[in-house]
Amino acid sequence: MDKPDMQVFSGNAHRALASEICEYLHIPLGRGQVARFPDGEIDVKVENDVRGVDVFVIQPTCPPVNESLMELLILIDCFRRASTARITAVIPYFGYARKDRKDEGRVPITAKLVANLLTEAGVDRILTIDLHATQIQGFFDIHVDHLFASPVLSRYFQEMAIPKLVVASSDVGGVKMARAYAKLLGGDLAIVDKRRGGPERTEVMNIIGEVRDRNVLLIDDMISTAGTITDAAVAIKRAGALDVYLAATHPVLCGEAMSRLRNAPVQKVVVTNTIPLGPKAAPGLIEVLSVAPLLGEAMRRIHLNQSVSALF
Repeated sequence: MDKPDMQVFSGNAHRALASEICEYLHIPLGRGQVARFPDGEIDVKVENDVRGVDVFVIQPTCPPVNESLMELLILIDCFRRASTARITAVIPYFGYARKDRKDEGRVPITAKLVANLLTEAGVDRILTIDLHATQIQGFFDIHVDHLFASPVLSRYFQEMAIPKLVVASSDVGGVKMARAYAKLLGGDLAIVDKRRGGPERTEVMNIIGEVRDRNVLLIDDMISTAGTITDAAVAIKRAGALDVYLAATHPVLCGEAMSRLRNAPVQKVVVTNTIPLGPKAAPGLIEVLSVAPLLGEAMRRIHLNQSVSALF
């Protein structure tokens, strides 16, 4: 029996998403194991024959970040040494992306470091969704397919048909993303401007745009500790908004995030499954949308050498 010319594998970070993608592609998930030696070192064994195969490795570098990243690097090395035709790292959530430049003295640029590690490990191509900073694509000397979750998230809110909608960015850095969603949803644009004043470093929230008597969708690429986005929700509500919704691609949700979201004046939080939620999910508050069809279609097009930009 001939072996398939495309195979999909997964580390331990998000096997559920990998299984969903394989269901979309109508292929089985590749057989292999990512285990641990007694001292905690990662032990990888791939059971499929992958010589000359187009291999896709699905692994978001989500918490535990270092474990997920090392698993991915070792998997890539394993496939490179197994004589695959091409290795594509499918990284739905690209961790270590916050440090994308030297914004002060004596700090690293971890996004570039991770790009170097992946390239040196032997990956041929990267597929990811909503990078924290789009310029990270330029840190790689290999091809990067940068997808956006906007088709998935915007479709959800289009079906809700929210009247008098304003799409807001929780900070100035997210204006471009908010403007794109406003265009897709036919809403107006607002910006929550955070300014720090005085030695007490007290934050003052200024809202650019009209939100009074409007329904507001606050959009961001990720929700980490949820401090910024929930503070923005409070400020928007105080400014006279009606219902407030939160949406983000990556539900990192660390620290006090869940507590803040539960206590925030919001109707619903909508995220995607680039990161597994597990017990962090709050039924009734958090709605999780799947990016498996988006990633699966991109992987199919990459394998067939078809256009990926049509998915943007």
